[in-house]
Amino acid sequence: MNSILNRRILKAGCLFTLLIFLSPIGNGQAFALDRSAYKQLKVFSEVLDIIDKNYVESVDSKKLLQGAINGMMKSLDPHSTFMTEEMFKELEVETKGSFGGIGIEITILNDVLTVVSPIEDTPAFLAGVKAGDQIIKIDGQSTKDITIMEAVTKLRGPRDTKVTITIMREGLPKPKDITIARAIIQVKSIKSRRIDDQFGYVRISAFQERTAEDLKKAISELQGKSPLPLKGLVLDMRNNPGGLLAQSIEVSDVFLKSGTIVSTRGRIKSVESKSVARDDGNELTCPIVILVNEGTASAAEIVSGALQDNGRALVLGTQTFGKGSVQTVIPLEEGAALKLTTAKYYTPGGRSIQAEGITPDVTVKYIKPADENGTESEGMRERDLKGHIKAPGEEDKKPAELKKRAFDDQSQVNQLKAAVDILKSWGIFQGAGKM
Repeated sequence: MNSILNRRILKAGCLFTLLIFLSPIGNGQAFALDRSAYKQLKVFSEVLDIIDKNYVESVDSKKLLQGAINGMMKSLDPHSTFMTEEMFKELEVETKGSFGGIGIEITILNDVLTVVSPIEDTPAFLAGVKAGDQIIKIDGQSTKDITIMEAVTKLRGPRDTKVTITIMREGLPKPKDITIARAIIQVKSIKSRRIDDQFGYVRISAFQERTAEDLKKAISELQGKSPLPLKGLVLDMRNNPGGLLAQSIEVSDVFLKSGTIVSTRGRIKSVESKSVARDDGNELTCPIVILVNEGTASAAEIVSGALQDNGRALVLGTQTFGKGSVQTVIPLEEGAALKLTTAKYYTPGGRSIQAEGITPDVTVKYIKPADENGTESEGMRERDLKGHIKAPGEEDKKPAELKKRAFDDQSQVNQLKAAVDILKSWGIFQGAGKM
């Protein structure tokens, strides 16, 4: 592998992904393969030749090879994939927080393309797409065996163009077609407000290029809205799927004067790193309670783990998603690329949260409001994804059903109330040895 071009980390076109970009593969590089691998490559070449010469119809060898590569990547883990040139370009678009699309987060759950959550006030949200919807067709084409990146490419497009998704939903007697006009999706990652004029509330919905900068601005505005200083801060990262690793480090550094933030370890030295907090004299010093749930993943788990292990914040809610791996994007010829899991990340205390997640200091489960219909499930986590990298000693568990409820910062108010109550009695809470 040539030297690293940069250490940019960005959110993938799919869910819960941390990426490291490397330079293209150098010419003449030697790859170490054992004898058995060479024998299998010979078999592969023979199969390709037989198909090319004998299949009932003419075949596109490029599609055959891409299909073979896709199969190879699927055998690894849910976050490793092959990207065509178009998919690779889509991957880079998401870092800007602005793109042409319909506004949904998607994943593959039980081999089916599934909506994790529609983004508020986007075309998909306004068209009635709901969390848990299974997308069985896109523009009339089946999504069976589709990859996340392929789905993202089909759903994205220029503003005002239309796409039709066919969904299956619990309670619907038959599949339903929903035609949606694409728009420029502007994802605002920071929302903030005062609570009881004493406490600050900041919601981080994703980690994008400007998240840390917008967070600092939001905190400054919260401090300036009242002559009274902030007595505490609620940092809400429930249902935050992650995003840019660099931003998660900067966000953590807003609250930390010193200490490790996160480290990464893998088989190769180039993906290993350790990030340490810097004291710039402007860190927020008031007590912090972080809100998390099963949708808190990846970069959001890094911030939660960093502040928890450094004793800077109390984590409240339910067990997080457990996405503890790092993907490296390796450019290939003709503009294609591999997104390959190459490392795990670790909290300051040396914890790998892969398939485990962050355990809250205080467990407060969501209480369904009286006016909310339907049943409540535990929610999807990393361990529910087919082929995930298992945690040490992990037992096979029955996959959970996806939570069929969209999120907004007004929902799950019992958890928010619990956070504010703790901040109000912070001294007592400290005296009890909880912090």
